[in-house]
Amino acid sequence: MTAQTCILYGAPVDSGKRRRGCLMGPDAYRTAGLAEALESLGHRIKDRGNVTPAAYEAKPHSRLHALEETIGWTEALAEAAQAGLQDGLPIFLGGDHALALGTVLGAMRHAQAVNRPLFVLWLDAHSDFHTPATTDSGNLHGTPLGYVTGRPDFHGFPDVHTPLPQENIAIVGLRSVDEAERAALQETTIQRVDMREIDETGIARPLARFLDQVSAAGGMLHVSLDVDFLDPSVAPAVGTTVPGGATIREAHLVMEMLHDSGLMTSLDLVELNPFLDERGRTAQLMVDLAASALGRRVFDRPTRAY
Repeated sequence: MTAQTCILYGAPVDSGKRRRGCLMGPDAYRTAGLAEALESLGHRIKDRGNVTPAAYEAKPHSRLHALEETIGWTEALAEAAQAGLQDGLPIFLGGDHALALGTVLGAMRHAQAVNRPLFVLWLDAHSDFHTPATTDSGNLHGTPLGYVTGRPDFHGFPDVHTPLPQENIAIVGLRSVDEAERAALQETTIQRVDMREIDETGIARPLARFLDQVSAAGGMLHVSLDVDFLDPSVAPAVGTTVPGGATIREAHLVMEMLHDSGLMTSLDLVELNPFLDERGRTAQLMVDLAASALGRRVFDRPTRAY
């Protein structure tokens, strides 16, 4: 296994939805021993502390929640992602999924600067393909993939000069997509793997197909892992629980395949709400999954007592 420089950024984003608690995520990951787990695998760790949003002035909105704050986070996290990718493999400790508005944008900017295509693996129960105009809830954590693919109505956000090609995105684990998103997604070439397909054929086949595509293109790969990709019976610490998610073994298999591919260049760990956790077990599972993505093997796993 090749040692990497893993750069940790706390991203205590809590503006993407109304239910509070994700701002505690970075501390939970650090307390659960993320840095120590990755160091034990031989990686070099640089913890650059917590990112803070660019200056903003909050304004009242009839529908959208915390728009200006989310724009501030997007600007700051895009800069952090671009800087981190120049120095190693950045890992963003979230924070709700609105953080990916910035992390994916920063990865896009870096990929363009080094003249490589960027691919995104979105591990999530939801497609997050809304725009500020289509979201019924007004929660901007459901908009990142809409933003980076160039959908309209993201007024005030940093410009997306060259949208991410739809065919460079795979969403895996889908099981809760509302009507507006479904209609929009069906007009795209985004690769969608729902839980029925995973039940019928397993998770390895569609993932391998996508990783082959990334490899053939010489691409960079940004992975965005949402806690709600996992079944809430094993990962309760999320405010958007949807029954019927990935099992622990399916999730570890995804991470092991990512490590075997050698393609992952940046990673989000998002939607952890420690306020909803049970004795830290969701935070610990997410740390274990990150370790699998960076080389921990099946028979090296520690035994946990909860």
